Amino acid sequence: MSLYCGTACRRKFFWCYRLLSTYVTKTRYLFELKEDDDACKKAQQTGAFYLFHNLAPLLQKSEHQYLAPQYSLLELERLLGNFGQDSQILEDSVLIGCSEQQEAWFALDLGLNSSCSINASLQKAEMETALQGSFIKLTKALFELNVKDASLLSTAQALLRWHDAHQFCSRSGQPTKKNVSGSKRVCPSNNIIYYPQLQVNLRELEAAAWFSRDEVATVLRRNNPSNQQHSGAVPFWLPPKLAIAHQLIKEWVEKPTCSPLPA
Repeated sequence: MSLYCGTACRRKFFWCYRLLSTYVTKTRYLFELKEDDDACKKAQQTGAFYLFHNLAPLLQKSEHQYLAPQYSLLELERLLGNFGQDSQILEDSVLIGCSEQQEAWFALDLGLNSSCSINASLQKAEMETALQGSFIKLTKALFELNVKDASLLSTAQALLRWHDAHQFCSRSGQPTKKNVSGSKRVCPSNNIIYYPQLQVNLRELEAAAWFSRDEVATVLRRNNPSNQQHSGAVPFWLPPKLAIAHQLIKEWVEKPTCSPLPA
């Protein structure tokens, strides 16, 4: 029995160490791409792109869920050429993550900054036909996306929206320029650097705080939330069960965790 337990513990330790090592490797790789424009351009050559149109992701229906297709740089260049679009639009893409094999993932919006709304609408329909998918509002599709795609597309949409809203410097009024990865924008006239907002916006949120897994699990298990809330036994509310946020929190609590590695 003790031998079995020892073997199980070693296996668990091995997988925890492997997961931690993978996470650290991915984090370092993404940091490199965010800080090194040349490295990010090189990553685009072998990376994958998610497509958006006016902040709506391109999705394909598969049975009872939506799938978010990926496209290589070569496929994207061919697509843009077929629709008469300048490949320079690729400079508007943003880095949103990477795989364990260090394949970089980018997002590109084909509809933002379009000079002609009529032509944009026509091209949108033609692109949907050619790509066998539809540009669907993310809020309508979240419940039918897997967790990975839901997280990636949410990150991509937020970053694309931020860049669209910060194209001009708030001090000089001059156009700002993003770096290749999209991790920041710079005003060439005064060198002010703008970053996506990483802190709490008190105009949008009443409060923000950290909670342990045990605290969240306790809230998930409560039977009568109204009574417990008034009695002060529960420190916070969770989103409704039908909300994607509730499902993501529930999965995080129920997912097997790794024990801390020894120092």
